[in-house]
Amino acid sequence: MHRIDCPWCGPRDEAEFAYRGDATVRRPAPDAGIDAFYDYVYTRANPRGWHTEWWHHAGGCRQFVQVVRHTMTHEIAATGKAGDTLPVPSEPVPSEPVPGA
Repeated sequence: MHRIDCPWCGPRDEAEFAYRGDATVRRPAPDAGIDAFYDYVYTRANPRGWHTEWWHHAGGCRQFVQVVRHTMTHEIAATGKAGDTLPVPSEPVPSEPVPGA
């Protein structure tokens, strides 16, 4: 079980939160065209390493929280409110275990 530090409630169990998606994706301009909106809705990267995400504190204050999480280790480096600029670690991605090692 992971602990997520809600900016309003403090550290809480991961079970109180719902993952809501990539926090780095920006909505296209209204006149951007159908291809831009298709990409916005359906095309997503599956990053490996540090990633900024939205989590909804559904079992608590019901606020949206930004979380900087490592997608391989699930380590959480930072949390913040919607308008906050969070630091993303520049550490390299840990190497994958070698099968049979």
